Amino acid sequence: MSVESFDPDRTAVVVVDMQNGFCHPEGSLYAPGSEAVTDDVAALVADARDAGARVVYTRDVHPPEQFDDAHYYDEFDRWGEHVLEGSWDAELVDELDVREDDLVVEKHTYDAFHRTELHGWLQARGIDSLLFCGTLANVCVLHTAGSAGLRDYRPALVEDAIGAIEDDHKEYALDHAEWLFGEVLARSDVAFR
Repeated sequence: MSVESFDPDRTAVVVVDMQNGFCHPEGSLYAPGSEAVTDDVAALVADARDAGARVVYTRDVHPPEQFDDAHYYDEFDRWGEHVLEGSWDAELVDELDVREDDLVVEKHTYDAFHRTELHGWLQARGIDSLLFCGTLANVCVLHTAGSAGLRDYRPALVEDAIGAIEDDHKEYALDHAEWLFGEVLARSDVAFR
């Protein structure tokens, strides 16, 4: 694979849902594959920040009553109660260096663009390329990156900084993203120019 260049003035790293609930052994939806990429996510953020690129963190957060009136889809039925608003489960893992000028997006579904400030924030800063990392590969990472592609951003998924429940879930998500709307890169193939 060849090195791909990203203009730091027009690029943001989007760190998807690296929260205690998914990445910590005591989390409600703990996936060892999510915890395993924490260092790679932190390293990608540090590289981007050193180059002057922006950093966005997403947090999957659910009010306890969010699905009380659900007609069809209830995440709590699918996954069990998780990352409840105000809980330790919903907080970003301590290993991440979240700073005041980073954007932290609270979302209530898989897509971080759905009913959030993310698109407007990126547009206001002239950002058109997004490097995705975080978890889960075939859920929130895939849906957010796909939504970015539909909004005409350049979505690149950084494969060694993306966690999953199962390896085949990750393989599916990366293959699908590369086939349909984005790029898949190793962290070593990402360069900021």
